[in-house]
Amino acid sequence: MASNDNNTATTTDMEIDTNVNVPTTEFMDEDPPNEITTIASLIDDLKNEDVTFRLNSIKKLSVIANALGADRTRDELIPFLQESLDDEDEVLLALAEGLGNLVDAVGGSEYANCLLPPLENIAAVEEASVRDKAVVSLCSIADILPQQHLQQHFLPLVKRLSSGEWFTSRTSATGLYAVVYKRGDPDVRTELKGLFAQLASDDSPMVRRAASKALVELVRQMSDEDVLSTVIPLFQKLSQDDQDSVRLLTVEVLAALAKRVNEGERKELLLPAFATLSTDKAWRVRYMVASKYVELADAFGQDIVREHFTEAFVNMLKDTEGEVRTAAASQIPGYAKLVDNEVILSELLPCVKLLVTDENQHARAALAKDISGLAPIIGQDATMQYLLPLFLQQLTDEFPDVRLNVISNLETINKAIGIERVSQALLPAIVELSEDKQWRIRLAIIEYIPLLAKQFGSKFFEEKLLELCMSWLRDLVFSIREAATINLMKLTEVFGAEWAKKAIIPEVMKMTTDENYLHRMTTIFALTTMAEALTPVMVKDSILPTIINMSKDPIPNIRFNVAKSLESLIPLLKKDPNTGELVNSSVKPTLEKLCTDQDGDVRFFATRALESTGKYT
Repeated sequence: MASNDNNTATTTDMEIDTNVNVPTTEFMDEDPPNEITTIASLIDDLKNEDVTFRLNSIKKLSVIANALGADRTRDELIPFLQESLDDEDEVLLALAEGLGNLVDAVGGSEYANCLLPPLENIAAVEEASVRDKAVVSLCSIADILPQQHLQQHFLPLVKRLSSGEWFTSRTSATGLYAVVYKRGDPDVRTELKGLFAQLASDDSPMVRRAASKALVELVRQMSDEDVLSTVIPLFQKLSQDDQDSVRLLTVEVLAALAKRVNEGERKELLLPAFATLSTDKAWRVRYMVASKYVELADAFGQDIVREHFTEAFVNMLKDTEGEVRTAAASQIPGYAKLVDNEVILSELLPCVKLLVTDENQHARAALAKDISGLAPIIGQDATMQYLLPLFLQQLTDEFPDVRLNVISNLETINKAIGIERVSQALLPAIVELSEDKQWRIRLAIIEYIPLLAKQFGSKFFEEKLLELCMSWLRDLVFSIREAATINLMKLTEVFGAEWAKKAIIPEVMKMTTDENYLHRMTTIFALTTMAEALTPVMVKDSILPTIINMSKDPIPNIRFNVAKSLESLIPLLKKDPNTGELVNSSVKPTLEKLCTDQDGDVRFFATRALESTGKYT
């Protein structure tokens, strides 16, 4: 190991005095007790060839720094890290984040500038995720640097990155301008505006992309005068860039700018750019406009929207690219709030009708998810006349997601026109979905049953859907049977324990004598799950006798599930003194008998359940 005449370790070799022991609990994240218990081992890990060891140590930088103290962290640890940056991306990512959290460890904001050099180097690496994390850490440090240090250390860093030879450093630089501009004096701000303009005109599309993205935050920090004189010209240039990957990022800048300027400036300076972007030759740009349409409309204001936005929106709803139509479909309810009913009925609804039968199934699904939002806007009569036929058409769509999206938004439809008017059409769709050959579709519809129950009411539900719910208990797929038992519990919560006692439990009881042992086992699951939503007295009267009786079943799987069920019922029974006595008089004798069962699994679960009888008081 290299050393000088005074036997002091060089920074490169990092020969730190490792006699300082650190309590294990301060730096171990669930490591085994004998692993990594000293600063020496952590430092060794920093130099280990194995990435896992280096990564582990980097994640504990704050522990190492706190043990070394602020002075030695600044003088030894940070320089060592600076010389160790030729590493794997995963390690550099952790280091970029860790350095941003070391401000207190190096002595606070007065000394935070010592963290800038390694972060500057990391901000120029090839991996984008690593650079992004370094920029986040740099911005957090810039926020707390003293003003003098900001100009003395951070501003030169921004300049160096901005003029870096590789596009990677210039890309990272764009993300630092807003934080410096926010705290800079007029001279600094003038210089920053000139430097950023150069980045916005960079030869590399990647840099121009980053500049477009960074403009959003710059808009928030700049004065109104600077927005007009600096940002809008940059935006106009970037929005006409020859790379669509640059142009699409200017859509968010457009929304941010529209919120900062007055209506006249929006019309004169921004509306032409909106018109150009919304009809861009690249579908990805049109997609971005479509996905941000309501945000853009809100920013421009209702007067401009009513005059200039509807035609472009209709064109997007009819766009040749399915992705654009899908994005626009999701914006329909939000946009409808900004225009008159006449526009909705004459311009938007014809597009909606076309989208209901769109060739792109994702566009149809997006419409189904959001179309219900139109109902409260246009009112009951128009909903009945125009939307209800579309809802019914969607409920018969061949793509299951379309049908499910309509049903999942049923509550909004109900509020507008009432459940009675859609129930007759809705029920066939529910039945069809519940019998779908794909079990995941059947599972999805089960999850919506409690929502439907709230809308239908107990009487209607009992007449029309209860039989369907019971049929799921006999499904061939276990996941469906399991979901069906949970569904019964949720229905009990919706309609109350008394309703369940009268309507559900008798139906479940019929399965206790089913020839198929899987159905009998499902009975145990259903009754045990439902018990959580019942009172202790109901558990005693309606659940316990049946479970105990099934302990005599000839199938071992049934018997050991009885033991597991009784284990779950014990705490429920002991909640009430009137039912708690049954644990000793009925439950324990049953479990004791099962403990002598010839099947090993039955004995195991019965013994475990028997031990639990004394845990609850």
